[in-house]
Amino acid sequence: MSISTKVKQSLSQASFIRKMFEEGERLRKIHGPENVYDFSLGNPDLEPPAAFKERLKELALSPIKGMHQYMSNAGYPETRQAICNYLNQKDGLELSINHVLMTVGAGGGLNVAFKALLNPSDEVIVNAPYFVEYGFYVDNHQGKLVVVKSGPDFQPDLNVIEKAINEKTKAILLNSPNNPTGVIYKAEILQELANLIRKKEAEYGTTIYVISDEPYYSLVYDGATVPSVLKIFEHSLLVTSHSKDLALPGERIGYIVVNPKLPEAALVFDALVFANRVLGFVNAPALMQRIITGLQGEAIGTEEYQERRDILYNHLTSIGFEVNKPQGAFYLFPKSPIPDDVAFTQAAIEFNLLLVPGSGFGGPGYFRIAYCVSRETIKNSLPAFTKLAKKFGL
Repeated sequence: MSISTKVKQSLSQASFIRKMFEEGERLRKIHGPENVYDFSLGNPDLEPPAAFKERLKELALSPIKGMHQYMSNAGYPETRQAICNYLNQKDGLELSINHVLMTVGAGGGLNVAFKALLNPSDEVIVNAPYFVEYGFYVDNHQGKLVVVKSGPDFQPDLNVIEKAINEKTKAILLNSPNNPTGVIYKAEILQELANLIRKKEAEYGTTIYVISDEPYYSLVYDGATVPSVLKIFEHSLLVTSHSKDLALPGERIGYIVVNPKLPEAALVFDALVFANRVLGFVNAPALMQRIITGLQGEAIGTEEYQERRDILYNHLTSIGFEVNKPQGAFYLFPKSPIPDDVAFTQAAIEFNLLLVPGSGFGGPGYFRIAYCVSRETIKNSLPAFTKLAKKFGL
């Protein structure tokens, strides 16, 4: 065999998201882009803020000497300090630059975290539904992803999590606001989870990390707030990126924050820096670090995304779909009108609707809509959703 057996097996489990995106490419060639309603990929359609473009132009026209050279593997000190200043002010933390590591997006950050923390066969618990790449990220570093079912309204079910924790549990991976549901985990549930983790750490004599993947932190609606994981969980890491809040997914710029209350914070930080280097990332993109230094706290699209959410949510519920109204991110996760969500999303293609089955996120019986597309696409898609609803008797 010419390629790795494991990779060959992984290829057979390729993401439903990408499959639907590729189907969209085929349909656009047949029907024209304006007649295909592609809700498959969480790829922001908005442009980065004006300040981003201004800083990019400034650096291009008046380059800083050596600005494309290597820097510390952790990133530029001034960029890390800007992040500290923002988070300290926002969440009342006491971060220094020795708690912040610049990474190649949140995906790179998660791989760095798992490389630094996991021993072979260590387990990472995640609440379903969840971003499907998590399983591959954990497997990259010889860990095992343990998927647990969520409770009502997709909140973490503490009873299920308690049963899943054992002596091999190394981390619990959180994603709030959540992809694919848009749910924000409640502060009181997270506080109860913190109490549960302390109890289990005492029982097994281990450390259980909480790793919070937060690329949608700034995209929240209706006055909602996202609880600070670093304030709730002592043994915690925050992993995030500017892919969504600054509409920079292709630039791959993110960071990891180590909780300053972590007993071995310095050792964990050193391990993260080492992992960043040996995984081949070396450092986060230099140009992007310089640009986002002055953009901490900015976020684009919140009002636009809320409007798009409301258009879709109001229409879908009016024609009979069951939908939990999301408080953040830019996804809807309606219940499929038939148990087979894969068959349902295949049927939607008849109406040029590209949706992703919930099974691809460990949430069978649902489907995901990524509404980070133009308002025009959303408005034009409503008759197609109505036809789809009628096809299934809603």
